[in-house]
Amino acid sequence: MKRILPLLALPLLLCGCGLRPVYGGGGHGVVAQTLGNVEVEPIEGKGGWLVRNALNDRLSAMRGGDGPHYKLVVKLDDNISGFGLRADAAVTRERRTLRARYQLVDQATGAQILDDTAGSDSGIDVTSSEYATIAAEDTALERLSQTVADQIVTRLALFSRKAAKP
Repeated sequence: MKRILPLLALPLLLCGCGLRPVYGGGGHGVVAQTLGNVEVEPIEGKGGWLVRNALNDRLSAMRGGDGPHYKLVVKLDDNISGFGLRADAAVTRERRTLRARYQLVDQATGAQILDDTAGSDSGIDVTSSEYATIAAEDTALERLSQTVADQIVTRLALFSRKAAKP
């Protein structure tokens, strides 16, 4: 009984602290309506294709209404740098870094509403097999593109939630 009492009090404590879900109101909430009206502009390169598809996957779940009101412009910086040298100066480890600078633009006025960055990095083991190393680099890019897309959508959701507060 002593263990159950704190669990029963937890919802009351959370309500008292002002904690509210970001996606409150479901598909009719402010955040879902804003994110559902974002059109992602094409992004250059393979990483751009992956990030754009990941963004469209996340935003299309909230699509509805009267079409895009905002456009999202993303510029990527994809970098692979080697480190971890052996005695013969061969690279044994690489770091792949994917950084995105993105702007949310109001299509009606052309005004830039949000300008921010997102990014992540991943370590890659360099093996004696060139094919395995290239496959690891591609897998890292796929994971990084998902992470960057998640960061962008989360930031857009928080921004739209904050902008909607009176």
